[in-house]
Amino acid sequence: MGQRIAISGSAGVGKSTLARALAAELGLPYLPEGMREYLQSGGPDLHQLGHDGIRALVLRLWEERREAEERAATGFVADRSSYDFAAFWLFYRFAEPADTVTTAYLDATMRADRYDLVALLPWGRLPLVADGVRSTNPWVQLHTQLLIEGMVHRCAPAVVEVAALALDARVAELKSRLVR
Repeated sequence: MGQRIAISGSAGVGKSTLARALAAELGLPYLPEGMREYLQSGGPDLHQLGHDGIRALVLRLWEERREAEERAATGFVADRSSYDFAAFWLFYRFAEPADTVTTAYLDATMRADRYDLVALLPWGRLPLVADGVRSTNPWVQLHTQLLIEGMVHRCAPAVVEVAALALDARVAELKSRLVR
């Protein structure tokens, strides 16, 4: 099996751009995050879905991601890690005591053997862009980032905190870590 790499962090830190560029550089499949594609597809607005609808959507997107990761036998570069999905589950308060769905979901998303490398991108170093997809509230993004960082540092066996800001420098930084 090839390298299984996930790019992690809150909205607006450059995950999609880096994941696409790194996948192209390494000749690996790119796995999109799913939520961006959902929002751009013209589906119901998240506010219309309500709590239960968003919970179902996150579960569906996770299942689609999990299946895509399993199909990618040659490796992949994923826009978002399973730890991001687990952080969303907690952020949106989907976890309930003794909930079998939550137990199964968190067990699956927090598995330490899911990735060979997780690249954690820093919060607050790139300006948040109002693109109609992500929240531009920096405090919401910081809250999400802290949850994601906690999940990544707790669960991922190999984490790179990417320091570079320029795309080519980010790709080079990650490639150098993969060679080791």
